[in-house]
Amino acid sequence: MSQLCGYSAIHFTMSILILVRHGQSVYNMENRFTGTLDIRLTPLGEEEARHTGELLKGYIFAIAYTSMLLRAQESLRIILEVTGQTEIPVVKNAALNERMYGSLQGLNKDETSKKYGAEQVEMWRRSYTDGPPAGESLATTFQRAVPYYKAEIEPQLQAGKNVLIVAHGNSLRALMMYLENISPEDITKVNISTGLPRKYILKTDLKVLDITNL
Repeated sequence: MSQLCGYSAIHFTMSILILVRHGQSVYNMENRFTGTLDIRLTPLGEEEARHTGELLKGYIFAIAYTSMLLRAQESLRIILEVTGQTEIPVVKNAALNERMYGSLQGLNKDETSKKYGAEQVEMWRRSYTDGPPAGESLATTFQRAVPYYKAEIEPQLQAGKNVLIVAHGNSLRALMMYLENISPEDITKVNISTGLPRKYILKTDLKVLDITNL
């Protein structure tokens, strides 16, 4: 059951959803708030994506989804190249973008903590309801990412198709809240590492049967 690759005997009654945060970006490396700025991967980020591809060899995906931002698109491209699935449909949509960090975008996180206080910056980063100045909260991100998931991705899973989503820390945290019924209080403790696949096995009624970090 742990593998459930594309055309197994139970492929038609269950499906696999894989969530992956993009590999390390230049701003991740520089400890900056990235948000919706279109920043590319570092060489380490590319290696993380290749490693993710190695982990996902043997899984057969019908379709992949990503954001409009290059770091997610580059990660997905590398993953599909490593798995040998470059011909599958790829859908790009801004609903899966990282949340907009407002006036903090591009700023160094340590310097921002010194300016505003570490507790305030941590609240902006982790809280469900409180967003950074002129930016999105996780709640706002949830309100765009989850309806898109329900409308566009759930029908694929209900049809028994395996789906890969490569996106961002906060858009994926929003999806995790929905998939795992995580409360606004508990999501503050959830952090998603770059390049770490999270696998969901779902019945075609969308009930989650198993969750595994690969």
